[in-house]
Amino acid sequence: MEAHLSSDNDVQQEVSDEDDFIAEKVEGDSANQLTEKQILLQPMKGMLFDSEDDAISFYKNYAKKIGFCVTKRGCKKNEDGKVRYFTLACSRQGKAQYTSKDTFKPNPSTRMQCPAKVNFYLQGEEFCISSVTLDHNHVVSPNKARFLRCHKKLDVHAKRRLELNDQAGIHINKSFGSLVMQVGGYENLEFGEKECRNYLQDVRKLKLGAGDTYAINQYFLHCRLRNVLWVDARSRATYEFFSDAVTFDTTYLTNKYHMPFAPFVGVNHHGESVLLGCGLLSNEDTDTLVWLFKAWLSCMLNKAPNAIITDQCKAMQNAIEVVFPDARHRWCLWHIMKKLPEKLGGYTKYDDIRITLLNVIYDLLSKDDFDKGWINMIDGFGLHDNEWLGGLYDDRHLWAPAYVKDTFWAGMSSTQRSESVNAFFDGYVNSTTTLKQFVDQYDSALRDKATYTNAKFKEFQDELRGKIYCYPNCLEKEGSNCTFKVREDRKDGEKMVVSEFIVLFNKKEGDMRCECRRFEFRGILCRHILSTLPLVGTTEVPPKYILQRWRKDFKRKHTFIKCSYDNQLDTPVMKRYDNLCKHFSEVAENGSGSDTLYNLVIHGLNELKIKIFAHQDSQEI
Repeated sequence: MEAHLSSDNDVQQEVSDEDDFIAEKVEGDSANQLTEKQILLQPMKGMLFDSEDDAISFYKNYAKKIGFCVTKRGCKKNEDGKVRYFTLACSRQGKAQYTSKDTFKPNPSTRMQCPAKVNFYLQGEEFCISSVTLDHNHVVSPNKARFLRCHKKLDVHAKRRLELNDQAGIHINKSFGSLVMQVGGYENLEFGEKECRNYLQDVRKLKLGAGDTYAINQYFLHCRLRNVLWVDARSRATYEFFSDAVTFDTTYLTNKYHMPFAPFVGVNHHGESVLLGCGLLSNEDTDTLVWLFKAWLSCMLNKAPNAIITDQCKAMQNAIEVVFPDARHRWCLWHIMKKLPEKLGGYTKYDDIRITLLNVIYDLLSKDDFDKGWINMIDGFGLHDNEWLGGLYDDRHLWAPAYVKDTFWAGMSSTQRSESVNAFFDGYVNSTTTLKQFVDQYDSALRDKATYTNAKFKEFQDELRGKIYCYPNCLEKEGSNCTFKVREDRKDGEKMVVSEFIVLFNKKEGDMRCECRRFEFRGILCRHILSTLPLVGTTEVPPKYILQRWRKDFKRKHTFIKCSYDNQLDTPVMKRYDNLCKHFSEVAENGSGSDTLYNLVIHGLNELKIKIFAHQDSQEI
């Protein structure tokens, strides 16, 4: 901010016609000798300011020193909308007006016709003080100025501290107390606990201009923004390597605004869930899902997934046929099994039906065995009239393990809830989550899920340990081809269960295949195949059966993309970064106060960047 004097006239003087008053900047040494303290001490007629913001900032700083609050009055604009004239006055200016109808309980008012004010008018490209009145007709208190509304403000550091503490679940009173301790007492703060509470309430509010269910519904009904999809840079880079299998689910939850939450989830090289995009939908019809899939496909550079898992939904099936015609589509088995009590609970033999159905689904591995087992179940319990079961059988190629295990699904099985897509956001969002809270928790889920483990190696170790319960027997050997029957003994509750699997091995080509289809389904060799390797003279797993997507030493560019949820605070780089941010935050806070200070900071930063680039270049030579 710059302020210049053009006259030594009495500061108490009123100028009736501001248009006739022409101010000039002081030239020579007399202007240069004015100290900042003298300029900021009180407003003087003839002072010039580069912008309206500079003028307002100057008068507010003066008001804070004196101990009164400022309000803007009487603003006039030109035809082009540019401010031509405005007045800043003491907030106690004007006559008190009481709107209460009860004369014995009038609304309180602080107005008492205080005359203190400053008039500004546009002179060329600057604003000039045309008249000044400094006297107040009430007591002013510099020591209490920080309690006045216009002087209360939260700085960037305080706002950030409050937001972080709020996300961590720290109560506002404790957050405020820590801020008080940091500055050495309440008197050193420019805000109170109320301002902190108000700020956090504003932060939590919906950014779409509506705060309740009705408003948000109306927004989505009348605004063009009916559906939302977002995909971050990390998700796009991740998908480049893990596009072989994707799940899409709209059944997880519907938030408090009745908008289905629809995440795209894949599996990384350690068998862990990775988010590949997320949408909020106004409805779940075919047209909406076609839009969502096309938008997501565009974000992924038009690379469609090889396989996709969804809920049992006709609209979704139609949309996939339109957008992903070549992708292998299957239904989420976990969602199907959840419906058993609803669809079959009315039968007197429900428990028997349920056990038989589970055995057919999970124990019968070939398509022929599945079909025979299903028909026997229908005939045995007289279920021919059950339309739900009839529909499931007609679409068995979309969900039955015997029909889908010939496709690689990266181990995404929905037979257990822990493996379903829902588990990704468990503990982060629920049915009462607002849109604003959802965005925050979305980042929290990503941050936590971005930590990789050696889960896939442990899964392979489990299969190795399972070898001891497998007993292979060579049934047939012809040239380089061998056929084995592997008996597996496993404990199911209190009883032992014996299963048999056929393993085919071609020693010349190095091809191995088991009836359980674990490798095709999960990308990990099963214990049945591993138990036959010594019998064919193979001492190590062929490289073709160690999928690159599971290898820990394979570098993927998505791990180098920094996102808001990265946890890199303990590295030397991040520590230096945080320290620089603390210093820059004060510069940014002060530099944003006016155009002049802003330009000063930008000029200094440009010079600093030149020096940094020159240093970096010298280090590379």
